[in-house]
Amino acid sequence: MPYRIIAILIGLVLLGVGAPQAAESGLDRYLTGFDYAARKEMKIDSKALIQLMKEGKVQLVDIRFEEEYATWKVNPSINIPLDELPKRLQEIDQTKLVVTVCPHKDRATIAMVYLRAQGIEAKYLTDGLTGLVENLRGDAAKELVDALAARNQSH
Repeated sequence: MPYRIIAILIGLVLLGVGAPQAAESGLDRYLTGFDYAARKEMKIDSKALIQLMKEGKVQLVDIRFEEEYATWKVNPSINIPLDELPKRLQEIDQTKLVVTVCPHKDRATIAMVYLRAQGIEAKYLTDGLTGLVENLRGDAAKELVDALAARNQSH
């Protein structure tokens, strides 16, 4: 009989019953709530992004290193290198959808997960800056610049 009680107590300890639980982090909440809808929700492509940029509903956060950003960038965007993101969160406009970008999508994905874990609505650009630049040629570039200028004049 005592062995049975000891086995039950060991089982309860292993299951964490009765033990104080550590507070669940934002990343824990994000990961445990991750499903197919969240998988779809975390992404945006260039065409959808360009439309939101025209409407002023998005903040583009380029998470490349400063030297990369200084060489070429897509406006309007702000540069917060991935390694500086935790200490520069106050620069994020939480009234808008935040879209993280880099040339492809590896660093942008990491930044998006970090921001979502902080409770910030964020997506990453699925086709990266290279895809965005491909979609911002000629007439498309002019339309975006004109839309941004019109938005700036009305504010």
